[in-house]
Amino acid sequence: QVQLVESGGGLVQAGGSLRLSCAASGTIFSIDAMGWYRQAPGKQRELVATLVSGGMPNYLDSVKGRFTISRDNAKNTVVLEMNSLKPEDTAVYYCNALVRRTVWSMRDYWGQGTQVTVSS
Repeated sequence: QVQLVESGGGLVQAGGSLRLSCAASGTIFSIDAMGWYRQAPGKQRELVATLVSGGMPNYLDSVKGRFTISRDNAKNTVVLEMNSLKPEDTAVYYCNALVRRTVWSMRDYWGQGTQVTVSS
């Protein structure tokens, strides 16, 4: 099995910063992509940022210039640095990884979610 464990999140005032971390563990051959999604109450889950191995990061338009995603491939971790936070960034943030447990198999794994609340 593969587990994604998230840390970070919390309550911050508008304009503040938070750092989310996610570590993947278990039987892992390789990780093709890691990223973050978020879901606000009453809304669909949306992609915030993702980073494919060997590729460039991809961001939700509304977070470009404020959020930065980075990976440590050796440690199977992904970090989301969030700056200039806005109340509309309030959501549960989920870590996602596209994992190969063998060279032939690939599937999505999700973290348990971490709450980010930005007060105005």
